[in-house]
Amino acid sequence: MMFTEKANRIFKEVIDTYHIINTVDQPFKNPYDAKKEVIEHLLYRKCWIDTVQWHYEDIIRDPQIDPVAALNLKRLIDASNQDRTDMVEYIDSYFLEQYENVSPKENATINTESPAWGVDRLSILALKVYHMHEEATRTDASAAHREACQKKLDILLEQRVDLSTAIDTLLNDISKGDKYMKVYKQMKMYNDEELNPVLRGEK
Repeated sequence: MMFTEKANRIFKEVIDTYHIINTVDQPFKNPYDAKKEVIEHLLYRKCWIDTVQWHYEDIIRDPQIDPVAALNLKRLIDASNQDRTDMVEYIDSYFLEQYENVSPKENATINTESPAWGVDRLSILALKVYHMHEEATRTDASAAHREACQKKLDILLEQRVDLSTAIDTLLNDISKGDKYMKVYKQMKMYNDEELNPVLRGEK
């Protein structure tokens, strides 16, 4: 099984599971063992974070939302973004360990993004596919709406094939030494009390 076949299957599992209850505050349970099924565990957690945040973003756009509730939700979104970044770095660390014994060839090149940032895009794409399919099959929507959404869905499905192929190709190239990877910590500044002047108390 190619890596992205597994990833896309897990992402669908996550999104389907979330929508059984379909609330942002539902309890989270990872069905994959963190020690025995490392990458599966990481992929499931990553997509769950993305799925909850997707719905946070829907809620905060309610024009009637209470300002205090909106502020609290903004902070939840900020925390979710940090969790998302952390999970990307965990997934890249997994790949680094997988390929630690591969010696890059003399002419090996680096990719524009690490494998896990490609996985991040694939997880978000799974959410786009799910929700666009909902719109394309809505019985209370007009035929024109459903047709327009079906066209968008077709493009998203094509994009998923292309992105999956690109990720699998990158991983294969890394395994052969044709590509090499580095992980740069995101070093986000706005959540750090030492780096954000507002959090330091400066005016």
